[in-house]
Amino acid sequence: MKKKQTDEKKNPLHTDRRSERSGQKRGKDAEHTNPLHKDYGLISNLRWAAAAIMRYNKPLLAFIALSVVCAPFMRYLWTFLSKFIIDLITGNGDTGSLLTLMLIFTGIQITVCVLESLSSCEWYRFTYMRFQIILEKNAKVMGVDFRCLEDPDYMDCYQKASNAHNNNDEGIEGLMRHSLRFLRSLAVTAVGIVILGTLNVWIMLGVAVLAAANFAVRNAANKWGKAHIWDPLAKWWRRSDYMKREVTDFTFAKEVRLFGLRSWLADKYAALQKERLNAQIRNEKLWFGVALTASIITAGVQLFVYIYLIYAVSRGDVTIGNFTLYVASSTTMFDCLNEVLGSIADLFQRSRQVDDLRSFMDFDGGDDPDSGKELPALGSCEFEFRNVSFKYPKAEKYALVNLSLTIRAGERLAVVGLNGAGKTTFIKLLLRLYEPTSGEILLNGVNVKEYSKRSWYRAFSPVFQDVELFAFPLCENVSMQSPEKTDKALAEKCLIDAGMGSKLKALKNGVSTEMLKIIHDDGVDLSGGEKQKLALARALYKNAPVVVLDEPTAALDALAESKLYSDFDKLIGGKTAVYISHRLSSTQFCSSVAMFKDGHLEEYGTHDELIGRDGAYAEMFRVQAQYYVDDVKPGGKEALANA
Repeated sequence: MKKKQTDEKKNPLHTDRRSERSGQKRGKDAEHTNPLHKDYGLISNLRWAAAAIMRYNKPLLAFIALSVVCAPFMRYLWTFLSKFIIDLITGNGDTGSLLTLMLIFTGIQITVCVLESLSSCEWYRFTYMRFQIILEKNAKVMGVDFRCLEDPDYMDCYQKASNAHNNNDEGIEGLMRHSLRFLRSLAVTAVGIVILGTLNVWIMLGVAVLAAANFAVRNAANKWGKAHIWDPLAKWWRRSDYMKREVTDFTFAKEVRLFGLRSWLADKYAALQKERLNAQIRNEKLWFGVALTASIITAGVQLFVYIYLIYAVSRGDVTIGNFTLYVASSTTMFDCLNEVLGSIADLFQRSRQVDDLRSFMDFDGGDDPDSGKELPALGSCEFEFRNVSFKYPKAEKYALVNLSLTIRAGERLAVVGLNGAGKTTFIKLLLRLYEPTSGEILLNGVNVKEYSKRSWYRAFSPVFQDVELFAFPLCENVSMQSPEKTDKALAEKCLIDAGMGSKLKALKNGVSTEMLKIIHDDGVDLSGGEKQKLALARALYKNAPVVVLDEPTAALDALAESKLYSDFDKLIGGKTAVYISHRLSSTQFCSSVAMFKDGHLEEYGTHDELIGRDGAYAEMFRVQAQYYVDDVKPGGKEALANA
């Protein structure tokens, strides 16, 4: 028991988030209640973004460099032109000199504009980079352990990671864009420092100090806003997405109409939106104060510079041309220094969002190609559950307790019991969607944890109760592979063997028929029974050495279920098979029966043995006997034994 408790402490998904007791905690501590969150820092995140650029779009670096070089020319070129023109006029310069000056500056302007236009090609490349990282994130979430998808900490982490790539200006793309903005502004500011340094170093320092004050206010606002306004909304985003699905998804449409849920759902949705509105109001108030502070500081800079320059001109220390240059340059430098410092604040803000993305991407989901050795080809396989117990994350009760059970090679095992008995949990452990909390599962005497999960999954052909269609052609819904890897003829044969022959004949395009209308307007949906047959066809197509049927026929009546199990059992030949049901239609042709009750293995043996014991299994069969045998007298033990 001590070992189990230690394992739970090591697993961040089992961490008890005590700060959830009120849901009202805010600030930095609230941000870190999620045990999966990590702080990487701005420099580390910039390196991570640069590595992504090198991985996906190296030419982007050249466009960034070109954009940075062009920036000072675009900001100062005409400021210098104004200075020279005024100097020529006040110095009695001739018309020829003026025209020559105009031509030179015009040529420079055209050249810089062409280069600037060329460098603007980097913008769509940033978006392309974001799309590539979204693909990485989607691949990640489809590969992590199944247990993660039922854990609130993990799903909050996933939601914040998704928020980090929602648009062009936030998260990872925002970090790249604002990095470019920072470099451009830094180049312009450096030139401005040189210009103002020729006037008076104290003027330059004064402008810099005021810009730094502006930055401090903005950065503090960014940090406070993320910690106190936006991070606490992670759960809101999940709830909002769920409500959107409820009110728009076809799956819920019948219940919404027949039970009159429209007003009720609308009220729930409106109440949910109030939380988001309140956050937005707080955010607007925060940034109103920041904008007001920035306006006051900007006015102070302009007043400071004008007073000094007017005084310098009156003393004859500065020419009218230089007056124009310094006024324009000081304004440009202050704006760009603000942009530099503002970009730093924005970079920190985007970096904190990238922290969310990287926390998700770096999380060890336990399901990667290097998580164990490759599962060898299974000529025969024997599975042994040895003292296995399992408790779901944050659950109080164990779903399975001290289970010891052996599934022999080629065996037909029926797993039965009432709802909540632990049957599906047993299957999740067999398929390694979950790992045991304690105990071990062995394959041919080897702990299954030694094998990589991806190779482990290939050993099973599962058929689940809830069958999902994908917006692919029917043949790909059977093969569950890409078009070039799909054998249409085999898919068609499997569908026919699974009882879909008449449906195939009714489809104009046969196995090439598109499923669902999400992508294709002429897509076809299937009935509940047809989906279950499709799931059986998937299992036949995969042709894995172990077949698992987890109540896929729950929608059928007992006799139809019994016939389908029997027919399917003949199709799979000598494979190892596990049949799960709370009804007993599959037990009579199975070699062994395991009856679960309240997470325990209540009874185990053959059908006849369990009937002879007259225990919980016999009682359950007796209740359901009218569906499976024709002439059973109530309580007739002998008749049941011969059924």
